[in-house]
Amino acid sequence: MLFNSIEYLFFLPLVFIIYWSLKGHLKSQNLFVLAASYFFYGLWDYRFLSLIIFSSVVDYFIGLNIHQQKSDKIRKALLATSICVNIGLLIVFKYYNFFIGSFVDLFQLFGVSLNVATLNIILPVGISFYTFQTLSYTIDIYKGQLKPTKSALNFFTFVAYFPQLVAGPIERAANLLPQIEKARSFDYDKAKDGMRQILWGMFKKVAIADNCAIYVDSIFSNQAELSGAILWLGGLLFVIQVYCDFSGYSDVAIGTSRILGINLMQNFSTPYFALNTTDLWRRWHISMSTWFRDYIFNPIALRYRRLGAKALYLATFLTFVLIGLWHGGNWTFIVFGFLQAIALSLEIATSKRRKKFRKKKRFLKTYYFFSWLFTMLFWFFVCIIFRSKNITSCFEYYQNMFKNNHDISILFTKYNLSVEILGVIFFFTAIMFCFEWFNKDKTHSLANLPKIKPLRYALYVFLSLAVLQFLNGTTAFIYFQF
Repeated sequence: MLFNSIEYLFFLPLVFIIYWSLKGHLKSQNLFVLAASYFFYGLWDYRFLSLIIFSSVVDYFIGLNIHQQKSDKIRKALLATSICVNIGLLIVFKYYNFFIGSFVDLFQLFGVSLNVATLNIILPVGISFYTFQTLSYTIDIYKGQLKPTKSALNFFTFVAYFPQLVAGPIERAANLLPQIEKARSFDYDKAKDGMRQILWGMFKKVAIADNCAIYVDSIFSNQAELSGAILWLGGLLFVIQVYCDFSGYSDVAIGTSRILGINLMQNFSTPYFALNTTDLWRRWHISMSTWFRDYIFNPIALRYRRLGAKALYLATFLTFVLIGLWHGGNWTFIVFGFLQAIALSLEIATSKRRKKFRKKKRFLKTYYFFSWLFTMLFWFFVCIIFRSKNITSCFEYYQNMFKNNHDISILFTKYNLSVEILGVIFFFTAIMFCFEWFNKDKTHSLANLPKIKPLRYALYVFLSLAVLQFLNGTTAFIYFQF
């Protein structure tokens, strides 16, 4: 089921009514949420429910046993089992064909042809999200930072919680489990704020991202015959699309959870206002970047701290190559992560000089402007890699961007795309960034609205009409493929 579907418009109110009618019966509430979550996920492919249940069973019992065991050797073995099971699921369903294909290509470089079978399987939606969520649970128990829950119902609900099941935020048990285990009471103000956040997320996804997708798909699919100006436009529209699509999902997920009385972590914090790549990753997909920081970057940096700055570079490269690979089995994602690591390493190397320059306070506004501009230009170019089908296609796209032909009329003649819709995209995008700028210190962009009720209600009507105008209920979120 998609958040931007007609089905969800009926599903959510029904869940809301039944859920709060069970107020005062915590087990019944959690059992209902679990059933609703399995139903929500099962509408994609009920067969993959077995993977979620299997992962939940394994990590529930491993978590209990790690906590009870006194032998450090056995505790390590249990943790290794959890890691192997969860990463094993990812390798089989997400990376097997990529690794096999890369292995075959490597041997072909030396003139050796291999006939190795690949798997004809569908990638389960959200597998990267819920496996990382359960992994963090067992790791935190092993480190002594978390006590396991004794309730299988509560743990299974934590793993399958439908608002954030398929595309995050990747929640930590320390935040989400206590809320699931505690009795919840209806909070009108929280629910009202949650509805605002849902509306804002739907506006970003449906009115902006889905319209961008029409142009982006056409441009990237036909890049060889399009002008340089169109390819620059395609890159810009994808930068807008990927942000509005994923942050829009996160807003709907967080807002949905708020109306159920449960707070999820913030996943985006105006990343396109970042002044450097380090700052951007503190604001972009926060739940994933903090996961990799806590479980990959920090352990590596601490283990090799005797190497000084080299430890930071090593940790940065390993972390961001893995972040790239997390997105999928494609060399484009690995190169994407590698380039991010280069940019971040350069910022680590120049951090003292930049800090010293800022203290002088000379040309500070100019410095901030160009820092932002270079950050966004870098993001623009690496997003083209992210969107491309393969490395060859990416290089062709870059090459074609610098064609002398700047005619864009072919978009509206041969491909029947609407110039009016293109104008609507940029109009809506300008509105979005204005709201994000004035609410950049808030949890979401509709958190602080005018106190004058007619203005507030007029905004709600405008956003609702924009969503209804472009709602088709068929365009999946980009991050569902990860």
